[in-house]
Amino acid sequence: MRQSVKFLHTVSSCGLIGALLGHMLILWHAPQATVDQYATLRETISQIARFILVPSLGLSLVSGLIAMLVHRQYQQKRWAWAKALLGLSMFEATLAVTQSKAVAAAELSARIARGENVIETQRLLAEAIHSEWNVLYAILALSLAQTALGIWRPKLQMKRAAL
Repeated sequence: MRQSVKFLHTVSSCGLIGALLGHMLILWHAPQATVDQYATLRETISQIARFILVPSLGLSLVSGLIAMLVHRQYQQKRWAWAKALLGLSMFEATLAVTQSKAVAAAELSARIARGENVIETQRLLAEAIHSEWNVLYAILALSLAQTALGIWRPKLQMKRAAL
């Protein structure tokens, strides 16, 4: 049971980091010259989130919490609790922020396609994409911090002052 949970946790973490990097790569390199190309880009990102990012994130969170239940010694380790808190914050940030940024960018691109206040909408779209990059960097940093905690398992103990 322990090795199965560890395997699921490791594979889902790989899927999570891979999905984030894929999202970034598509934003960086995919053609965006026309509204149709941008719509295709957004649909691709949506599919990555729906079929890789969110399931990997959910499986990683659940398998990590199950690992804490199965391995009783983890419940006494501060690194495991730090990892659990980071996992919950990453879950919330990914679902709430990434999805809202993608939806906002898709809506703005649809407004541009309809010809609604194009200059202002293009400015708003550029801001939304910049914000999306910031969120992706933050979530990727959290994910890598999670991985580092799982690999190195620091003690995270406070030093006691000498009396």
